Amino acid sequence: MIQRRFALLAVLAFAMMAPALAQDATPAPPANAAEAAFVAKIQADLTKRFPTAAAAEHAGYLRFGDEDDTGSISYANREWTSADAAHPSQLWYDVNGRLLGADYSVPYTDARPTLWGIDPSRWSRFGFHIHYGLVAPGGATKYGAIGAKKYAAAAGDSAHPDAAGLVKAGVATTTDQVKFVFPFPAIWDLQVWVLPNPAGAFAEKNPNVKPSDHAKSMSM
Repeated sequence: MIQRRFALLAVLAFAMMAPALAQDATPAPPANAAEAAFVAKIQADLTKRFPTAAAAEHAGYLRFGDEDDTGSISYANREWTSADAAHPSQLWYDVNGRLLGADYSVPYTDARPTLWGIDPSRWSRFGFHIHYGLVAPGGATKYGAIGAKKYAAAAGDSAHPDAAGLVKAGVATTTDQVKFVFPFPAIWDLQVWVLPNPAGAFAEKNPNVKPSDHAKSMSM
């Protein structure tokens, strides 16, 4: 979730969420009729097309972060305009690959989006930054992010980041260490639980999803 939950962007000095367990989810304002129809539609469609993380990867979604304190791991298609309900920019899964939810996004403008009957207040703004993955010991991936200004100061064009730029920025020691890097533009973002959520589809957390001990310790 883009983190969604802002946890993914902590390294960029974004506001941190107060430590809390997923079962302490604060209910979101109730969905209106249009929102309920939207949620029902994506629950049926996305569960059928992207039931697992493997299905998302097969469709071109890329994992770009660790599990956050909501129990979610995010995958992005790196296309930041969601034309319709069938095209979320991100999908989230638990550590077992179960579909949890989705993010929809549109490029940032001064006005909040008015799409699909969703209350504009449910959309959150995310600033321009850069995500990357590095080779970690044992072949695992170390996920991270860097602010666009910091990258530009060291390496130049932040709109087109590359492995050499991450080396210049001191993020990586060699270009071979970089598994992926991509820009995350300024967007309006809508986060929706696909897995039924007693706290509401637009709530930050879901009491039906418990983060792993590792994710909980990272949020402390």
